[in-house]
Amino acid sequence: MSNQTLLFTPIRVRELEAKNRVWVAPMCMYSCENQDGVVNEFHVVHYGSRAYGGAGLIIVEATGVTPEGRITPWCTGIWNDEQVVAWRKVTDAIREGGSKSAIQLAHAGRKASTYRAQSGHGSVPLSDGGWQSVSSTSEAFEGYAAPRALTTAEVSELPAAFAAAAARSVRAGFDAIELHAAHGYLIHQFLSPITNQRDDQYGGSLENRARLLLEIVAAVREVIPAGMPLMIRFSATDYREDGWNEQQTAQVAAWAAERGADLFDISSGGLITGVKIPSGPGYQVPLSEFVAGEVSQPVTAVGQITEARQAEEILQGGGVDIIMLGRAVLRDPYWPLRAAAELGVEVDWPIQYARGKWPTA
Repeated sequence: MSNQTLLFTPIRVRELEAKNRVWVAPMCMYSCENQDGVVNEFHVVHYGSRAYGGAGLIIVEATGVTPEGRITPWCTGIWNDEQVVAWRKVTDAIREGGSKSAIQLAHAGRKASTYRAQSGHGSVPLSDGGWQSVSSTSEAFEGYAAPRALTTAEVSELPAAFAAAAARSVRAGFDAIELHAAHGYLIHQFLSPITNQRDDQYGGSLENRARLLLEIVAAVREVIPAGMPLMIRFSATDYREDGWNEQQTAQVAAWAAERGADLFDISSGGLITGVKIPSGPGYQVPLSEFVAGEVSQPVTAVGQITEARQAEEILQGGGVDIIMLGRAVLRDPYWPLRAAAELGVEVDWPIQYARGKWPTA
């Protein structure tokens, strides 16, 4: 097998080795139709197809560490053993397809208990299966019901919930863990000065605003195998002058690395509405490159990366280590196999599909 590109060069993080640097970003599917957080055959097929499509690692969707931590009632969960058994079918399918798997552990905070697009708009009321959301603040996300501000004691209990979910994730067969600290969900709500005006040990200074995340990192690191990677997804900016930014992201990433975090997955936005986001091809790459310049751990790039040569050029730039694909692999689960052909790289195909190989460039 030839590996003349960075995109199709293996990468090792702790004891995990991914066969290439084309990874599938976590994307919510909102498809637990019984509203119990238990994955089903859709998830097995969905994630399994991306594995057979050649991705090096697949991060499954934002998964609630508690029932109240889900974005919607239709989101996946990892708070009980029934969910562990169901997830095992997904991780087995990914492994059989030749990829590694990670789970994104999440708590939605004030963006919880909302409708999925096809079922309604805004917050789900208690009468329709919703719940009271919680946050660092009592201020609502625009268009959603107001959350209840967590007490200091309640905040201090959250690391244990993430650790318990991480331990279940290990039993479910995942190869790595990602903590969701991006897109305006609970950890991000604590990180940003826009949504964190608390006067306890979890608010105020950057150190205090980062305290919850760092406690979660330490708690999770303690319960997962020493060789298992622990990753963090950050929104590197709120796109507002008085908000969270790439400098704070890099500093907190460095602190997280000291506590056992191994890789930083860089996205942006999601905390507030009404901001101007400079969307376009590769628009978040400069944020990734900034963070990469400040830490020694691998860093990903994501966001409107759609073409093989574009992805390779980003890696050749020297700052970013891994390409995360989102909508591109929703459109084409076999994007990695096609990209390899376009870049002239010979990669292994599923034997069942070998007759359909694209000719290499």
